[in-house]
Amino acid sequence: MTALALPTRRQEDWRYSDLEAVASLWPLPAPTRIDVTPGDTANHHLLLDAADGSAAVHDYVITVADDARCDFHLLNIGGTLGRVTFAVTLGARAHFGLHGAIIGGGDQTLEIITSVTHAQPDATSGQTVRSILGGRATGSYLGSINVARDAQRTDAFQSIKAMLLDRTATANAKPELEIYADDVKCAHGATVGELDKAALFYMASRGMDPATAKTLLLRSFVAGVFDDMPDEALREQFEAAAIAKLESLV
Repeated sequence: MTALALPTRRQEDWRYSDLEAVASLWPLPAPTRIDVTPGDTANHHLLLDAADGSAAVHDYVITVADDARCDFHLLNIGGTLGRVTFAVTLGARAHFGLHGAIIGGGDQTLEIITSVTHAQPDATSGQTVRSILGGRATGSYLGSINVARDAQRTDAFQSIKAMLLDRTATANAKPELEIYADDVKCAHGATVGELDKAALFYMASRGMDPATAKTLLLRSFVAGVFDDMPDEALREQFEAAAIAKLESLV
């Protein structure tokens, strides 16, 4: 068999990646398949917290059948490279929800890559991603919503927001819509900003130390991403990991 060639920056979904770290893992293992049967509801999660100096890549291929629902919660905080990809196909009246957070510092490269295909009518999808980046970290979201010709009455959105703690950090956001149906409701938005200096000044004037003030503001920035996790213990685990990572950045 011919060995698969390593990706290059000419490929859109690898443009901002750490290709040296990818080479250390090559060839990548086969994607994880998730098949949600008609009428079923599935909840999946991933807390990507690789050890310092190591790389991790997780690829998912998800099929959500007619009248089914799949929600995926993701916290991407660890490793020299942390990359998670989703290739999702939705049936009629199906739903897919991605609830993700990226928190990185140092020289980390953390990525979420998605492709959600609405193949049949009346399906819905929502992608919410919040990124907090410090040091020389790079955080990327590259995501597409693809609406097939027969997928009328599609309702889909992407909401991407990034917060930079240092001018040396980088946030890349590239939401895309490719629509071939004419009766759809699709929206996307991407913003990149910094901590509100007025809010920090107000909290300092009330006696709060800078690190605590920054942590509180950052916690509020990612608040809500994990609120709808059905397992309370799991939700607390994700929130604790996020807070610990935030405290290491400020």
